[in-house]
Amino acid sequence: EANFDFHPLDYEDVYSRNNRPKLDPYDDYVFIVLHFPMFEKETGRILTAELDLFMGPDYLITLPSIPLPPLTAMFERYREKPDLAEATFSKGTGYLLYKLVDTCVDASFPMLRKMEMKLDRIEDDIFEGRSSEIVRDISEAKQEIINFRRITRPQRAVLRDLERTKQRYLQAELEIYFDDISDAAERIWDTLENYKEVIEALESTNESVLSHRLNDSFRILTAVSVVLLPLTLIASIFGMNVPVPGQEQEFSFLAIMLMMGVLLLALFAYFRRRGWL
Repeated sequence: EANFDFHPLDYEDVYSRNNRPKLDPYDDYVFIVLHFPMFEKETGRILTAELDLFMGPDYLITLPSIPLPPLTAMFERYREKPDLAEATFSKGTGYLLYKLVDTCVDASFPMLRKMEMKLDRIEDDIFEGRSSEIVRDISEAKQEIINFRRITRPQRAVLRDLERTKQRYLQAELEIYFDDISDAAERIWDTLENYKEVIEALESTNESVLSHRLNDSFRILTAVSVVLLPLTLIASIFGMNVPVPGQEQEFSFLAIMLMMGVLLLALFAYFRRRGWL
């Protein structure tokens, strides 16, 4: 018969649902808090799913804060296949804990692959000339990576503690299983570190592309202003309400326009040769 006399602080942690991942061993059981990233389709955000576990020699109680699709699918598979469920449960609570944690950890890899595809798409968009349209995509991808890292970072220490736990319901032969989980968590962290560097590089590249385009626009506007400045000066001089040489001549207007046209072509050719237009 299982003993469910748990520590009062553990009850408070379950009710609060605002804990860091941790492992609290006691004489008769272990209280474990784990966090897993979950993608919410409605908002497109990565949420933190907390899973509280009470594990004793002959029982394992799971208390998720929100429904965990990997665990739901796992237990549904056990209901459909009694032989598989019997084979798993007969190996003890330590092995069942391994299956639970391993299933939730492995669920992170498809999410990471989707993030990789998004980073590849952002990179293609940058070099296809859609830099101004993907600023929001970069920001969202960066936020996803930050949230994923925030969830994964403290989890690594707890998974290492699981590997080192020497309780009687974590038999010595199970250490190799939890070692695999710890290795998977490290691979996830290394992947996130790589994604963090990639998104920062993409953000820097995109800013450089936008800055280059802005500089091109400023250069063209400056060149046009410089080209029109002499023409504006000539028009201002001959537009003054004072006598100027040749104002009584019939060809004065055509001469001024011709001079302005020649000057415009000369300045345009000069700036074009210098690569400013």
